[in-house]
Amino acid sequence: MMYKTILSLLLIFIGVQSYSQEQLPTANDYKQFHKSKTLVVIEGSPLSGYNFKIKELIKKNWHLTDYAFISYDEFKKKKSDSQYSFLITSTVTFNKDKTNARYHFLSLLLGGPAKDLASMTDLCSIPLSYLNIDEDRYLYKMASLIRFVQNHVDLVTKHPEIISENVLKYYNKNNVKIKGKTLYLLQEELQKEANSISKIRKVYPGKVKIVSKEEIEAAITNQNDDVVFLHKVGPEHTKHKARCIKTLIGADDGKFYYFDYHMVKKKQTDHFLLKDFKRIAN
Repeated sequence: MMYKTILSLLLIFIGVQSYSQEQLPTANDYKQFHKSKTLVVIEGSPLSGYNFKIKELIKKNWHLTDYAFISYDEFKKKKSDSQYSFLITSTVTFNKDKTNARYHFLSLLLGGPAKDLASMTDLCSIPLSYLNIDEDRYLYKMASLIRFVQNHVDLVTKHPEIISENVLKYYNKNNVKIKGKTLYLLQEELQKEANSISKIRKVYPGKVKIVSKEEIEAAITNQNDDVVFLHKVGPEHTKHKARCIKTLIGADDGKFYYFDYHMVKKKQTDHFLLKDFKRIAN
């Protein structure tokens, strides 16, 4: 599936920014969602690890609505029915993006009269990776991303006044303080200048652990409220001109602690940078 959006790159985490102002979802859309049955769309590949993972995690983590699992062919038949909402992965590009990057997104869409996927009401979207990146790069974090989607819908349902605002600005303004939390980070996602505890300690006094994917997944599964982990969306050597998007997310509830992005060039490699540690230290 390929669809284009005029989503601002600074706002790509929040689905209400996916379209022009007149196409923003409304408070009634979120009310309608809570009355809907959410159909989780399974990917076409029989070898997809995502399919196995999403079934397991939805059963354990989805609490907003009743749900069922369907194929993409079933989605095409039911997408215009307003009694349904859909949790679906898709390929996203950005208009006027000179990098021509393609991203793999997880989106929560509302059923209703729409000619195509891009025209459907987007309640919340979050990037999983660049397109064609191995799914192992994000599957271990999926439970927390699913929690974030639900938390965002809950937030907007309770505070519909933020729909018309820059929602990411709202998150940054109201972000939970990282002080006292332990950062769980992967060695391979750290810039060379920040790839050891001793290097990090020079600019960031907080608690940091360099861990494995399995340790991050365990913290998410156990909803460890002491842990914040990095969700990095980068080109992973597939592109020379690209953005590296960095978000620190709570392992327990999917809350945002930090968001930023940089262009991959020279010393600004596809990693969490030393200057990111400086920013969260302030």
